[in-house]
Parts: sequence; C-alpha cells; structure tokens
Amino acid sequence: MTDDHDGVPELLAAWAFGALQPADEKVVPLHLAGCESCAAEAERLRETVRLLDVSPGAAAAGNGSPTSRNGSAAVSQNGSAPGVTGGGSAGASVGDGPAGADGVLALALRSRPALPRVAAHAAPYAAAVAGLRALLREVDGHGPWGTPVVHDWDVRDTIGHLIAADEQLAVRLGLRTHTPPSRITEDTPWEEAWNTRTADVIAYERTRDPQETVAAWDARAAALLATPEAVDPERAARATTLMGVRLPVADHFVVRAFEAWIHSDDIGRALGLAVPPPPDAHLWQLVRLAVRILGMALGPTAPPVLFAVTAGESSTEWVLGSEDEAVRGELVLDAVDFCLLVGGRYTPDEVPRGVAGDENVVRDVLERAAALSWL
Repeated sequence: MTDDHDGVPELLAAWAFGALQPADEKVVPLHLAGCESCAAEAERLRETVRLLDVSPGAAAAGNGSPTSRNGSAAVSQNGSAPGVTGGGSAGASVGDGPAGADGVLALALRSRPALPRVAAHAAPYAAAVAGLRALLREVDGHGPWGTPVVHDWDVRDTIGHLIAADEQLAVRLGLRTHTPPSRITEDTPWEEAWNTRTADVIAYERTRDPQETVAAWDARAAALLATPEAVDPERAARATTLMGVRLPVADHFVVRAFEAWIHSDDIGRALGLAVPPPPDAHLWQLVRLAVRILGMALGPTAPPVLFAVTAGESSTEWVLGSEDEAVRGELVLDAVDFCLLVGGRYTPDEVPRGVAGDENVVRDVLERAAALSWL
C-alpha cells in the first residue's frame, strides 16, 4: 500500500464494520491520519453503520450507505451536464416499494451470518451474495416465487441462472458442476455454452422446491468464497478465459459480484423491494473493470472519447480509443447508470448522460458498452 492511498478506498467499508484483515489493521488507520479525503469517507461509512444500529465487527466488509438506485442524469466534475438526455424506466427510483432501501440493507446487515474473510477482489461478491440472501428471505412475504423477473425467468429461474453462471468460475477453481451434468464441451462457443447451461440448470431447478434452489445457489456461492483464490491475491492473479474474455481470476470475482447485484436488483424490482447499489468502494471496482473491458472492445484505433464516471462527489476520467488523436467527444455517466448500461438494463437511448463534442463518436461508445451485456 502506498502513500497516495492506492488500495485504501476498497478497505474503508471493512474499516467501518471493524472487519479489516490483520495485515491492514495498522496500515489503514495510519493512512487515514494523513489523508483528508479517505478520512472523510471512512467517517461517513462509520456513521452509516451507527445509523443502521450495526455494531462494528458484527458484519464483514462490503456494505456502505443505504442509498436507492440513482436515476438522475450524470453530471461532470464541475456539476454541469452538457446535453443531458432523459432516462427510461430502468433508471427510475426504486424507493417507492413496500420496503425502502434502508430496510433491505439493514436486514442484510443484521440477519446474515458473518461474511468470510476474503481479499479485496472478492469482497464485492461476498457483499452481493449476503445482500441477495437477505432479499430472498423476503420473497415469501412479498410475492410468489413464480413472479416474472427478467427475460422469461421468474424468481426461482433467476437463482437457477446464477447457479449456472457461478459454475463457470467454480469449475475453473476445482469445484464440482451442479446437477444435471453439463453438456458443455471445451470447444463450445461461450455464448452457446452460457445459454445452454442456464437452460439446463433452470429446467432441473423447476423440478425442485424453490428453497432447494436457493440452498444450492447459497452453497455454490459459499464454496466460491472459500476457495484459496478468494483469499489469496497472488493465486487470484493468474488469468483464465471465461465468457470469451481472458482476465485474472480476481477480475472474474468482480464479474460475479456484478451479476449477483444486477439480478438482485431485478428480483427486487419485480417484488417491489428496493435494492441499494453496491457501496462506493465496491461500485468503483465494478466501474473500473467495466471501463477496462469497454476499452478493449473499442480498441486502440477508435475515435478518442473523454469518458467520465461520477459517484456522488467523486469522479474519474479515462480516454477511450486512440491515443494518437485529439479527443473528439466527451461522455459523462453516473456510476450506477454505467453499470446498468453495461448490464443491459439501459439502452443507449435511455441512459441519462452528459454529452459534448461529436455525438456520433459518443454514440459509438454507448452502443459498444450496451453490447457488452450478457445478462
């Protein structure tokens, strides 16, 4: 860990809950003593813990303030949003359901067992799993398991899909496949493998009680979080190809977090329950990975676009595309809205954004981001 706070923001949620790993218990407080921005964010998270009446140490890392999903237009660093366009229904507030974001998050924090001690790369997945566990305990009280959720899936089907999706990483890490046996071969194109395995697992889970499906998903998630790769950054640094993309195993854990959160939000919306976005530290892990993959998809010769992502008062910028030309367009997106665009929950026309410069090159970035979705 360096003096420029590299790596500290991802540990602040753990600090707030008193769940730092031993190696960080001295380093983080020392950094906070000399860094005003990190100290302010740490105190904000600690105050959130206090307001939720969760004693530090009672829950592990991975939880932040109970904010509802942001449906407002993105803003630039100076607070303006040039050329902002309206959003569709995907960006509407979800705080109007029978249970607000505070209630779902508080339930997740109070009723779940302690999260496993995992490395920073697996913390977003651990938190997303804990949140979904809490949300699923609400299903019987707010709607049947057969409630339509997304695509042609109901609640149980969506959990079945998550079992199939987690399985790809699980098998690479030495875990067993789920029942029924997989029909996927090594040379099966990843899109076909993804869809085939999802269909097979969902068909099998429809023959079982929904609680058995939830138990199977829960066990698979717990097994993933218990792998050496979830706790050892060095082991998680090795690369493997999943869903057509070669990334370190650590990044694939972040992908699993992304999908668990997206489908938790899908289920929450279907049942009228508010599901908060990931806490800021985890949200930025999702954003940074999505920007890297978007940059890979655009390639080094695309017309350059200055891309800014905002979350509250924080903002980070990247130049996507060619490094040999002047920037031709500017795009500003809220962090949650960007994740929802990449996750297929916004179209390029719907996502709230700030645009300046060449609208055509910005449109190319939006369309490429939306095309990344496999969810």
